[in-house]
Amino acid sequence: MQQINKTVSFTAGGLILLFVALAALFTEPFGSRVSEMQAFVVGNFGWFYVLVVAGFLLFVLWLFFSPYGAIKLGHDDDEPEFSYPSWFAMLFSAGMGIGLLFYGVAEPMLHFSNPRVGEAGTPDAAREAMNLAFLHWGLHAWAIYIVVGLSLGYFAYRQDLPLTIRSALYPLLGDRIRGWPGHVVDIIAIFGTLFGIATSLGLGVMQINAGFAYLGLLDVGLSQQIVLIAVITVVATASAASGVGRGIRRLSELNMLAGVLLLAFVFLLGPTVFLLSTLVESIGRYLWTLPYTSFRTLPYAGAEWQASWTMFYWGWWISWAPFVGMFIARVSRGRTIREFIGGVLFAPVALTMLWFIVFGETAIHMEMFEGGGMAAAVADSVPTALFVMLDRLPLSTITSAIATLMVVTFFVTSADSGAMVIDIIGSGGDQDPPIATRIFWALLSGVVAAVLLLVGGLQALQTAAVTTALPFALVMVLMCVGLVLSLRSERKVDPGRRTARVTAGTPAPAAETADDGDWRQGLAAMLGRRSGQAAVPPGAGAARRNVARFIADDVVPALRDVAEELERNGRVVEIDASSFSAGIAVLRNGQEEFSYAIRARAYHPMSFAFSGIEKDDEPWQTRAEVILRGGLHKQLPQERMNRRAIRHDFVREYGKWVGW
Repeated sequence: MQQINKTVSFTAGGLILLFVALAALFTEPFGSRVSEMQAFVVGNFGWFYVLVVAGFLLFVLWLFFSPYGAIKLGHDDDEPEFSYPSWFAMLFSAGMGIGLLFYGVAEPMLHFSNPRVGEAGTPDAAREAMNLAFLHWGLHAWAIYIVVGLSLGYFAYRQDLPLTIRSALYPLLGDRIRGWPGHVVDIIAIFGTLFGIATSLGLGVMQINAGFAYLGLLDVGLSQQIVLIAVITVVATASAASGVGRGIRRLSELNMLAGVLLLAFVFLLGPTVFLLSTLVESIGRYLWTLPYTSFRTLPYAGAEWQASWTMFYWGWWISWAPFVGMFIARVSRGRTIREFIGGVLFAPVALTMLWFIVFGETAIHMEMFEGGGMAAAVADSVPTALFVMLDRLPLSTITSAIATLMVVTFFVTSADSGAMVIDIIGSGGDQDPPIATRIFWALLSGVVAAVLLLVGGLQALQTAAVTTALPFALVMVLMCVGLVLSLRSERKVDPGRRTARVTAGTPAPAAETADDGDWRQGLAAMLGRRSGQAAVPPGAGAARRNVARFIADDVVPALRDVAEELERNGRVVEIDASSFSAGIAVLRNGQEEFSYAIRARAYHPMSFAFSGIEKDDEPWQTRAEVILRGGLHKQLPQERMNRRAIRHDFVREYGKWVGW
């Protein structure tokens, strides 16, 4: 275990504690200064936020379509630890948090009842309301996360640098990342992360208070919210101190399941056909207007609306980027850049859009066609918006209780996991930092959230997000530059340095008897079965060794047999093999005619809580895939996972490709 970086941790912690002390001693003057600060940042740097966030989206789209997309976040023979379903679920869990529960109903209704332009309560206002919600929660937000997550994953897993923000600037700073320039970068990242988490905690406790009030358990008030912050922060701190990460992870899994069930409940019992119609239209409108809205600064209308909405969101996402970026980097090792961007950019965005359609459009439908009342309720109290909408549906007491419990759980896991990320940054990338400092950051997150509520409520939360994100936005621009510089250097490296080349005449790594005996044992080990009985589930190391054994003992010999036969028939053949995959390319007249590869993977089971991701106390799973020319994939059935069957499968697919 490494020691903490005292320069980074003490400086960041000391400055944040100074902020807390000044806010507590001079609450009213501090509150007025907060308002002035927000006006200054938005008035002078609003254009910069709009420009850089639009630039981040263009940057990740360019990377997705560029040749760099084939580069892995890891070494060339690294394979992903999570299957696609598990990976997508974890990406959704990273984005589905307190914010969606707080704003899922409130934001569309606020835009609908108080539109930026035009008349309130009209169909045009409803369309624009959902378009703005999609803008604020859609592609731009996840592009911000991708910039940080991609940089962290690339430099940590491919360049073997520490998993911390400063590593992404190595191409620009060199060894100076270990000195004061690197310290400053990490301090800025800690500031942004802590205030971003505090913003979420502040929003969350306002909604928890509203939920308890709806259930008749607690009145709404600032003192009640401070007490709730104290109680739930203590729970999160106890989680950090006791190491009950696995229990919190299970709670997170149940929380996500509850969210999906709540979504399905509202969709089925709400105006289902109306929701499907608005989903199709809203997606089309969002994509059609995206180029304009991405660069909209509203210079002729003043900055007030922009400060409360777009600027707040861009600042919030940027301040959250170190937290979410590190999470998605840790669960994405072994993915290619194209896989990473495609998965992170599109899967969570699709689910987020569905969430806003189901909750927001249900509320709008109630306002327009079911007697109204929603707009007035949301205007009266934004945190109660979700509960007012659920009250109009059956089983409202049960669904409101579930929603309140979800917010509580997100509060605990956000404080716990956020403290973990800050601690990793403050420990120079050590992924097992000291528990004592993790407790400190968890407590400090709750304290800052309480202070922000004291000095200005929702406006103070928005100001904290917008202001602290500004310096980290500059760091993110440098991260993009550093990533491009390092990716360009990939072209200067021999691609064969990590991949073994096997020619057709190379002796087979395994004997021919693998067709009848040895391959069965290797297969049984890979699948975790022997003699019809369940074996002890392997950990990461054992699973990967079984995968490598299967490739060496079964796949490579089968491809060698095929290559010898093809060469006798006038084809030129190349075989590429690494620890976890092997493939054959058939050349005809100097051009590739067909390719066939088998990739075996070891997957970690699904997990959600940040602190429990890399534990080896649960079984790993393995499977094999066939990759054909053109990128077509298919899973290799169990009965075809042997040397003889691989030969027959190759002939079958080759015949389909060339029309034999």
